[in-house]
Amino acid sequence: MYTLIGGPNNRTFRVLWMLEELGLPYKRQDAHPHDPLVREKSPLGKIPVLMVDDVPLTDSVAILTWLADSTGRMTAPAGSLARAQQDGLTQQIVDELEGQLWIATRHSFILPTERRVPEIKPTLAWEFARNCDVLASRMQGDFLMGDEMTVPDLLLAHCLNWAVAAKFEVPNEALQAYGARMRSREAYRRAVASEKELLAARQASESA
Repeated sequence: MYTLIGGPNNRTFRVLWMLEELGLPYKRQDAHPHDPLVREKSPLGKIPVLMVDDVPLTDSVAILTWLADSTGRMTAPAGSLARAQQDGLTQQIVDELEGQLWIATRHSFILPTERRVPEIKPTLAWEFARNCDVLASRMQGDFLMGDEMTVPDLLLAHCLNWAVAAKFEVPNEALQAYGARMRSREAYRRAVASEKELLAARQASESA
């Protein structure tokens, strides 16, 4: 049994979704970034945190990679050329898609008001759309690596969802269709239901 620490509507969803895809048992523990519980487990105070026995794992990409490697699923074997290509896609998504989204988010509501530069967001949106086209050109099938879902697919689909919240357009039709396919997966729908349940419990607790 794993314990997934983190609240709804953030990178915690990536790990939640992968646990559902793999059919692994887990329980959820709601927490905001920098909560004392999170600070105790993660020096940076960031979520998600996945507790494996008594060992805290941090950083969503690192957690996804460990889950894939430890189960031998949703990944090419370590040391293979296919794994090097897979890791290259992972880094491309983190650097060129998530990076633009994260900067836009920080300048929307995370940074102190006097440090925000909202005028940067149209440039970030333009770069995001351009980078989406480049990534789409590398798709090898229904998924990024071909016929099987791998770690970078979780990251890409999450970034496409994040783009909606950030009001970033995804004009690439191949990625639009890809996003729809990913959101139709049963494991994705179970993860969304878990998010809604956790959010409802949080709201009920805050209003009590």
